[in-house]
Amino acid sequence: MSPSPDPTIHPVQLDHRPDIRLIACDMDGTLLDDEHAIHDDFWPLIDELHRRGVLFCPASGRQYYSLLERFAPVADELVFIAENGSYVVQQGEELSSDCLALDDARALLREYRALHAQHADVNVVLCGKRSAYIEATDAAFRTEVDRYYPRLQVVDDLLAVSDDILKVALFTPRSSEALILPAFGAWRASHLVVVSGQHWLDIMAPGVNKGSGIRHIQQLRGITREQTMVFGDFLNDLEMMDEAAYSFAMANAHPLLKERANYLAPGNTDNGVVRTIKAVLGLD
Repeated sequence: MSPSPDPTIHPVQLDHRPDIRLIACDMDGTLLDDEHAIHDDFWPLIDELHRRGVLFCPASGRQYYSLLERFAPVADELVFIAENGSYVVQQGEELSSDCLALDDARALLREYRALHAQHADVNVVLCGKRSAYIEATDAAFRTEVDRYYPRLQVVDDLLAVSDDILKVALFTPRSSEALILPAFGAWRASHLVVVSGQHWLDIMAPGVNKGSGIRHIQQLRGITREQTMVFGDFLNDLEMMDEAAYSFAMANAHPLLKERANYLAPGNTDNGVVRTIKAVLGLD
């Protein structure tokens, strides 16, 4: 059961009713509560947004197939911004993709192996268009990976994988910001290196982020920044905040994201996304 909203936290009250055409929303820590559930009120809201011509986009570091599975009842009404913006898909059709150069992906894997030799609890997922790939079979890591990657293959050698690579995702049960980020800091000069969660760090092609995914959709649909609303909670949502006049950081968000956003929404455990959309669009 989804938790009841905290009555002490209230959605923003605007002095005008904006013409919103696009809503992009992060998943973990934003739309999902701490039990990884979507509030029951979300599903009728999606139908109402669709009726009004408002496009809803799950925007996540998750695999496309994970998002497709989660939103199966309404998938044809949505556009999916997957893999932190590197893969944008609607009704099974690729709208845009930004892949890592294969040589870069392999160089990242070699650097991961050097880090893993020092810290055995650091593991990696190679994220391709067709599937995600891992070598490690550690039970705790596999449990975490299965949560985000329903299409997954265990291979003998990641360097031998043949696929279009969207990102390299590194995981540790400790702090990814403290342990993994310093080891891959040099890549920030040429690629997007982002702490995507407390335990995850993602590396993607230069210029790729959730914000770039939103821009692709805006350009295709003729939607402006003033017609866009976004929600996020962590550092991989930073660029997304810049693409919307109505940018919301969750009450539980990273401090840097709160600084970047224009507004604050109730937390993910308080059904903050749904409550804020209803308040801004006057759906109460």
